[in-house]
Amino acid sequence: MTLDPLNAVLIGVILLLAVGFYGLLITRNLIKIVLVLQILVKAVVIALVLAGKASGQPGLGQSIAATVIVADTIVAVVALALAVQVRIRFGTLDLSKISSLRG
Repeated sequence: MTLDPLNAVLIGVILLLAVGFYGLLITRNLIKIVLVLQILVKAVVIALVLAGKASGQPGLGQSIAATVIVADTIVAVVALALAVQVRIRFGTLDLSKISSLRG
């Protein structure tokens, strides 16, 4: 049995999603959470390009993927800036310790 390229990419997308969701379940560090969310978004971007190719409109899939990449970059920069401010204010990036703090 041989895999055609579309099925191989689909398997890769599913693996990236699995790694991302597993990372969200096990990590407590804010910066690592941003990194894991980036992995999830990259899987979605690849899936968008794959969906465009499968539907016969690769340009549409690529343009939507480019839009997602730009929006995701802005979100990641803001999230990392907030993580830096949390580290400065509370002295930790661990979510369990931050959620127990009041002030």
